[in-house]
Amino acid sequence: MSDFAWMAWTWQTAVFFAVIAGLLALMTALAVWRPETEEVGILRIPTTRGDRLFLTLVGAAFINLAWLGLVGPSLEWALALSLVYGAVMFRFA
Repeated sequence: MSDFAWMAWTWQTAVFFAVIAGLLALMTALAVWRPETEEVGILRIPTTRGDRLFLTLVGAAFINLAWLGLVGPSLEWALALSLVYGAVMFRFA
């Protein structure tokens, strides 16, 4: 029996972690290629690209948890809403 038998390692879980790793690699490459500058947006606090990525990931987690609790296990619309939220965060925050 594997040490990881307690974890439900599915292809969806692998895609999730691969996307997070890809985002971190992309943000690192962008930071090297075009150094970050702080910007003040609708949040009224100075944020960098990394800050906006973190806020997007936390917000997407809350959107998906709220969707699960209020609507049910079909998360396609929650994903779409999370993508729109992320676009708004990166554009205006």
